[in-house]
Amino acid sequence: MLDHELVNQTLTVAMSTGGEFAEVFIEDKRSTSALFDDGRVEELTSGRDRGAGIRVVVGGSTGFAHTADLSEAGLTHAARAAAAAARGAGGSGRAVVVSPVDVPRDPPVRIAPEDVAKAGKVELLSLADAAARSEGPSISQVSARYGDSRRRILVANSDGLLAEDDQVRTLFSVSCVATGDTGLQTGRESVGRTIGFELFDQTDVGDLARRAARRAITKLRARPAPSGEMPVVVGPGGGGVLFHEACGHGLEADLVAKSASVFAGRVGEKVASHLVTLMDDGTMSGEWGHFTIDDEGHPAGQNVLIDEGVLTDYMWDRLRSRKQGRTSSGNGRRQSYQHLPMVRMTNTYIVNGADDPAEIVATTESGVYVAQLGGGQVNTATGDFVFGMTEAYLIENGEITEPIREGNLVGNGPEVLTRIDALGDDFAMGSPGMCGKDGQGVPVGDGTPTLRVTSLTVGGTAA
Repeated sequence: MLDHELVNQTLTVAMSTGGEFAEVFIEDKRSTSALFDDGRVEELTSGRDRGAGIRVVVGGSTGFAHTADLSEAGLTHAARAAAAAARGAGGSGRAVVVSPVDVPRDPPVRIAPEDVAKAGKVELLSLADAAARSEGPSISQVSARYGDSRRRILVANSDGLLAEDDQVRTLFSVSCVATGDTGLQTGRESVGRTIGFELFDQTDVGDLARRAARRAITKLRARPAPSGEMPVVVGPGGGGVLFHEACGHGLEADLVAKSASVFAGRVGEKVASHLVTLMDDGTMSGEWGHFTIDDEGHPAGQNVLIDEGVLTDYMWDRLRSRKQGRTSSGNGRRQSYQHLPMVRMTNTYIVNGADDPAEIVATTESGVYVAQLGGGQVNTATGDFVFGMTEAYLIENGEITEPIREGNLVGNGPEVLTRIDALGDDFAMGSPGMCGKDGQGVPVGDGTPTLRVTSLTVGGTAA
């Protein structure tokens, strides 16, 4: 992506005024997206973004500059600007020589999305539209979206590291609106993988669209959700976002360092039911949050955060881990070359249990079964959260019965962890997501097996 001698020269300039650490991050990203809305193509776009971000650290100060000019002059100017912003002491600095490091490589992409004609991508969208509408006349609106990206990165730093990665992601989603006596109801399904166009050898977009349509139609006969404290059973994959938001963010070392996490200072303590082992794993090949190296050049990590209920570690980037005299956990991520890296999750999930999922429901006399959660809000300092339920049902006499709508789950992340009393053996990853933090978005995955929380507040509208 860039001549290694030019990388060495840029880092030497960045260190020339007394920098303690310098880093060059090069990114070349191409992307395509298409939107098919109500029977016609509304969007069909392609783009490319290429540039460098340069970071210099001096004591507790960090200087950062970015440029789309990858010439010697452009990189030198950005390196000097970053060094000046770090308030270097004017020392003599040192020459930097980087050496490539060997990192595990993913199998090559079988079908590069850029080699597939746009007409072939639009054909998938049209097929999904027709499949969704085939579920019945109550489907009044269908929106299908396709996206792919190829992101090549190079990371080099003053410790001599030089590493590269080539990340290809492909995404497809369908949203449906059903119209009936209860008004408008929506259903959505999506699939996304860190693979190429071969995603569609594994995924039937017609089936995906029909599931989205059936979800919307089912909600037309849904009752208003009940209100109050009750047991809640979360289906496989459907509740991963709850643990990502309500617990995962609180285990990111930058929030811990700011005392903005309810988990600060609690390593070694029991923070969850003994059934709960919580992982963050960027090595899960093919999953949406997967990569070979993070955006600081560290290999992706398989990190145990909570082990059988005991908090064992946080997630770390280079800056936070360096201060603690330890290594990064491979969680330094950034949205693009225009952004500084920070601690971010990858694929965060609760490990499989041993219980029969059907038995978990059968032994729940009454409560709510959540098949899919939507968006929500979390206070990482307290762990308090509110999440919408996009697909949920009543549990009555140990059976899943009528669908419900217009309900939220209200609770506290650490308390939920302690109230899990059953964990199924049917682990699944949930839908692909983009996680936002401090204005930056990165792709993440999450997952759970079926699990039961003994008591959660359901905020519904039923009288």
